[in-house]
Amino acid sequence: MSSVIPSFLSREKLYQYYLLMRMDRPIGTFLLLWPTLWAIWIAADGQPSARIVVIFSLGVFIMRAAGCVINDFADRHIDKHIERTKNRPVTSGKVSSKEALLLFVVCILLAFLLVLFLNPLTIALSVVALLLAAIYPFMKRFTHYPQIVLGMAFSWAIPMSFSAQLNSVPAVAWILYFVTILWIVAYDTMYAMADREDDLKIGVKSTAIIFGNKDRLIIALIQIAFLCGMILLAWLVKGGVYFYLGIVLAAFFSLYQQYLLREREKNACFQAFLNNNWLGMSIFIGIFLDSLP
Repeated sequence: MSSVIPSFLSREKLYQYYLLMRMDRPIGTFLLLWPTLWAIWIAADGQPSARIVVIFSLGVFIMRAAGCVINDFADRHIDKHIERTKNRPVTSGKVSSKEALLLFVVCILLAFLLVLFLNPLTIALSVVALLLAAIYPFMKRFTHYPQIVLGMAFSWAIPMSFSAQLNSVPAVAWILYFVTILWIVAYDTMYAMADREDDLKIGVKSTAIIFGNKDRLIIALIQIAFLCGMILLAWLVKGGVYFYLGIVLAAFFSLYQQYLLREREKNACFQAFLNNNWLGMSIFIGIFLDSLP
């Protein structure tokens, strides 16, 4: 029976696709999901459509997988020189470039099918999401600020969430969008700090490199701006006490991340990055609790 199964659909290949889409490491999905849920709940005044929650949650999962695939395709000649990434499926040859591109197209088509259940404005906005997801992996070759492009891509579900609920994108959506970009730049700089030595050797650019020994200070300033932006947002949407408590908890997580970054040790920087899952969750829990009767 196994002889009639195409090689690209063998059990081993499917497992490599699973690894390529980072399904074994869901942190990226969570970091993409929390701002999406913030936006959905705020746009719907705490009473979102179950259909929209399901569509966007599935969309987050699929688009994060697509982003990982195109990222590893773009970095296939780079990852082999970095200890942490040298065994990834594409750079190690376990998945071919052609197979990776095909998998990316399949993910994008699945995501687009989901968007077709939404209104025309949201469908139009999804084109921008695709463009941002496609260009981000190549930015580290041209600019020291690829983290900003990642922030733009990861946050694009925010205007889409508002448009899906309201058939418009009000000013508060764009405030949340730009505030979220700040958060993403901060945590992805932490991630880049863990790879800084390898990136310097191979010529890859990042905010961690351009910030240099002022990295912790700049991250702290960005975190402060993010927290202030969330307080402004809570005030604009007439958030309740739980929303503000969620922001306070997020501030404590930010302080803990600064503690982890204090020696700039690789593993500690990575742990600081991972800790942002709890930061994002704390804000969502605050928004969710505010929405309860």
